[in-house]
Amino acid sequence: MSTRQTTTDPLSRVEDRISHRFTDRSLLEQALTHASALNNTQTGGSYQRLEFLGDRVLGLAVATMLHRNFPRADEGELARRLNQLVKRETCAEIAQDLKLGDAMRISQSEAQTGGRQKTALLADICEAVIAAIYLDAGMATAEDFVRRQWEPRMMTFSGPLRDAKTTLQEWAQARSLPAPTYDVVDRSGPDHAPVFIVAVHVERHAPAEGSGSSKRIAEQAAAEAMLRREGVWSE
Repeated sequence: MSTRQTTTDPLSRVEDRISHRFTDRSLLEQALTHASALNNTQTGGSYQRLEFLGDRVLGLAVATMLHRNFPRADEGELARRLNQLVKRETCAEIAQDLKLGDAMRISQSEAQTGGRQKTALLADICEAVIAAIYLDAGMATAEDFVRRQWEPRMMTFSGPLRDAKTTLQEWAQARSLPAPTYDVVDRSGPDHAPVFIVAVHVERHAPAEGSGSSKRIAEQAAAEAMLRREGVWSE
């Protein structure tokens, strides 16, 4: 595959970081294009269709990798490991590592509200790039990209294999208690970097709080705080 001479070209820098040179470079350009960068006469060309495909390619590639590396794990453990690896936060971390946000085509207004650092957008762009690689060079090349980026996280993951909210709900049910409830206690920070504080309530137990950049993350943090306080999860 031929190399390009223009090292200052943003797309070339992305290709360097992802270790793939595109035959059809328009795929990479589309993967990095936010709808806000398109004018009113354009009906396509954003990352969204690619993100839809990339989500499926990523899931299959990671599932295959887990099946190969954890031959003794049952279906439940494999599913929990998969969820940890393909969740939005992990995809966004990889997008940050590859500096995909720097190469995104977004409107000035979107950029001014922190679009290049938004977790959801970075995660979507990451999946769109996976789809672009898949369409450009096939599944084997896409799997190779996923392996390089996700395998280190797969092999070093040491957290709980069950998410905190599910574990807390099962813990409450085992004690014949109603399901936990969650309330947003506070929201602070700018729109592009919000901080939520959420309290979780379980009957006959004191509430516990957690914080995060979204309500979902804060709920997980609150559930984890209660699980650790009650000795269900150790430090």
